[in-house]
Amino acid sequence: MAVRGPGPAGKYARNGESMAHRVLAGTPGPGNVILDLDGCLYVDDEAVPGARRALEVLMGAGLRLVFATNNSTKTATVVAERVEQIVGIPVDPAAVVTSAMAAASMLTDHDRPVLAIGERGLADTISAAGLALTDDPAAARAVVVGLDRGISYERLQRASHAVLLGARFIGTNPDATFPTRGVPDPGAGSIIAAVERAGGRAPEYAGKPHDPMRRCVEALLGSGPTWVVGDRAETDLAFGGTGGWTTVLVMTGVTRDASAADPQPNHVLDSVAGLASLILRD
Repeated sequence: MAVRGPGPAGKYARNGESMAHRVLAGTPGPGNVILDLDGCLYVDDEAVPGARRALEVLMGAGLRLVFATNNSTKTATVVAERVEQIVGIPVDPAAVVTSAMAAASMLTDHDRPVLAIGERGLADTISAAGLALTDDPAAARAVVVGLDRGISYERLQRASHAVLLGARFIGTNPDATFPTRGVPDPGAGSIIAAVERAGGRAPEYAGKPHDPMRRCVEALLGSGPTWVVGDRAETDLAFGGTGGWTTVLVMTGVTRDASAADPQPNHVLDSVAGLASLILRD
């Protein structure tokens, strides 16, 4: 698998000294790897070839793996089960952070009850955080909108009505699209944009690259350097930038041209299969 790092002129080269060697040399502890899921470890229901082996090598080397996804449709427990089922790696739900969890961390007693527009994982995560839910826009003190592949006009109507009536407006994440093996599907950001347009007010965002997600992830990190791996520049790479972490762009998701990525990554890999070679190179 090709490993490409930024050269002196900002180009990507297949050879030369890797930043991994410079970062890991003399640092305390083996470090952390923050991994995106959709478009990074798997696409649809198929694992990226070599993903399992890469994660096994990293775990064997003592690195702490944290799975951070902007997908709000599943609880952390379901996400962990899905990673194990697809990739073949047992995952502790405590190592998973979703944008729904980040959204729940933003809510206070003053935001009860909450109107959740999304799939089951969003409502279940908010409910598990001890926050009451409602379907009544007039009663909602907050509305949280995430990816909803069963979205209807009635759901958009409830969300926009809640916003117009003064409810706090939180979007799980700004991703415009969702990676698939074919043409990308509309993401949570597309649904949130419709509510923003109808409600006349911009949301607060919970997921990558925003602070609520960063705080949730930072609570799980150990000592040593931290790497952020993902397929989307404006969320995954920007997220790494907010934490001061080393970023790795993989070309198995929504990004097709690494040179146009903004922000630019520290490293580009054809896929996550090359991650262990990059991080552990000496």
